[in-house]
Amino acid sequence: MTRAAPDAVWLLALGQTLTYAGVYYAFPALLPDLQAATGWSVAELALGPTVAFLVMAVLTPFTGRLVDFGFGGEMLMGLPVLAALAVAGLGMAQQPWQWVALWAVIGVAQAGCLYETCFAFLTRRLGSNARQAITKVTVVAGFAGTLAFPLGDVLGRMFGGQGALLAFAAMIMVGAVPVNVLAVRQLRRQERAGEVRGPEAPGALRDAMRRAEFWVIALVFGLIWLNHGILLTYVLLLFEDRGASHGMATFAAASIGPSQVFGRLVLLWNEARISNGRATLYSLGAVACGGVLLWLAGAAPLLIFGFAALQGAGAGLLSVLRPMLIAERLGRRGFGTISGVVAISPILASAAAPSLGAAMLGWGGPGVVYGACLAMAVTGFGLGAWLLGRRVAV
Repeated sequence: MTRAAPDAVWLLALGQTLTYAGVYYAFPALLPDLQAATGWSVAELALGPTVAFLVMAVLTPFTGRLVDFGFGGEMLMGLPVLAALAVAGLGMAQQPWQWVALWAVIGVAQAGCLYETCFAFLTRRLGSNARQAITKVTVVAGFAGTLAFPLGDVLGRMFGGQGALLAFAAMIMVGAVPVNVLAVRQLRRQERAGEVRGPEAPGALRDAMRRAEFWVIALVFGLIWLNHGILLTYVLLLFEDRGASHGMATFAAASIGPSQVFGRLVLLWNEARISNGRATLYSLGAVACGGVLLWLAGAAPLLIFGFAALQGAGAGLLSVLRPMLIAERLGRRGFGTISGVVAISPILASAAAPSLGAAMLGWGGPGVVYGACLAMAVTGFGLGAWLLGRRVAV
């Protein structure tokens, strides 16, 4: 199978890092500053990312099909421009409806320029060698949160929440867009015949949806992404509730990114020795154990660093393993379309996370969040163990 040009993979990794930092992580990194700048409630602010993920969920099956038709590179090159313009618009929004409308535009961009499209693009072109390339991309992109939280803290104090969003938008436009263009062009120069435009594998999605594995994979990743989305969105508030100072909370939140990187490096270094199934169980177990540590951190605030390490490593590895599990358990026929439909579940979970987290905080405070997120992680681990105990029959 084809191996990617190393420069192209690392460029794509940098593009994903800057895009995630400017779109996905900018909101939780700037949440306190955005409240102060706009005077809007947490629920009003959280409605924006929720709408973005709902739009993304609707469009991802279509962008997955576009990857199957050979247009993954075009989306990776063009849609970060749309994302940057919309993030800049957030920095100038004066009314909540404008905030929500701009997040809907961001949802369109997210559907075609984040991990889902990137991974499907690489899987389509590289086949069985895609795991190594995907892992390399996520090793670098794992630093997106590490970049966004400290940068958000500095920019928020200098320019306020909305002014900081303008800086994040510039970072996407000046940084992510050109490196994505270079990466896609390098990959296509490497093997121009490797990507055939046109429909393929009719009926593959229908066949996949008839199998229990399809629905269990969707449910497992939906639960984990709901868990991760809630905890990440309100990470600063939750860490401070556990007794951490603002500085300690910011530092611990920023350490989630390096933890993701470390977990992915372990996978990369042990690629031949750790199967996708074993790595998935280890990752699900890490998220569950992280939830326990977050609960116990009320008595020992330093445990938030243990939570950050386990949550980051577990969730970070799962983002790598999802496309590999789909290919392994459901086959490679119509991979982009199948992967896009499976992704609806974690995307909807990410959409629900900000608003559901805000509702939980309003209903019963942080304790409800800790308990609910731990239950999601434990259930995901149980379902994953069942799934991976079944014999592959593709």
